[in-house]
Amino acid sequence: MRKSIRALSLAAAMALSGAASAHAAETAGGKPTIVLVHGAFADASGWNGVVGKLSRDGYTVIAAANPLRGLSSDAASLSALVDSIPGPVVLVGHSYGGEVITEAAAGKAHVSALVYVAAFLPEVGESALTLSAKFPGGTLGETLTSVRLPDGGEDFYIQPAKFHAQFAADTPPATAALMAATQRPVTKAALAEPATVATWKQLPSYVVYGTADRNIPAQTERFMAERAKARKIVAVEGGSHALMVSHPDKVAALIEEAASAR
Repeated sequence: MRKSIRALSLAAAMALSGAASAHAAETAGGKPTIVLVHGAFADASGWNGVVGKLSRDGYTVIAAANPLRGLSSDAASLSALVDSIPGPVVLVGHSYGGEVITEAAAGKAHVSALVYVAAFLPEVGESALTLSAKFPGGTLGETLTSVRLPDGGEDFYIQPAKFHAQFAADTPPATAALMAATQRPVTKAALAEPATVATWKQLPSYVVYGTADRNIPAQTERFMAERAKARKIVAVEGGSHALMVSHPDKVAALIEEAASAR
């Protein structure tokens, strides 16, 4: 019996080792792993269309769960995930997730590019709140409701009745209704916490945004992209804040461009 258990344990260890080696070899063989980071009022399922396209094209994809509790702690969580991945990594952030990938990329030699999808590209000292107010056009504040937390903080949600027009106007009503019902709240503290690094100054950055974004004004997104000297900037005419849902092929195409750049 003991011999059988030992044999099974050895076989399992060899299988795990083989799988890890195969993954490392595959990653080293060319394509980087793509890590997708959702933002506030969303969850990882919002990337489903993008994941499908990238997977069909041979990429290993991880849609990370972003806690949305605080910039430093959210970035630490992502940093630990990135450290576990062998080979090159492309980090992709949506909305507040752009701040998180910017922080998490610090000191990561195997992160090869940053892709921002309707996202924040903060300079040191800037936060989601300060950047949102930099130019007119955002209407997010008018749609929010809050929940008081036991620690005295606040969780923000978008009111379900206002979610479609505010967050995902270019998606079908039924899709937006599902997104509203499954949205993840973000703390006020996370939106107010300032960035401590600006890794887009060292890493190639790519930006896609919608001209009809109501969460982050298009003028703000263009400003941040140009300030970062992004390698490519894509403006989706009439695109909402939920570009990864409404235009997954455009988003995936930009990610693949970033992943294949030399």
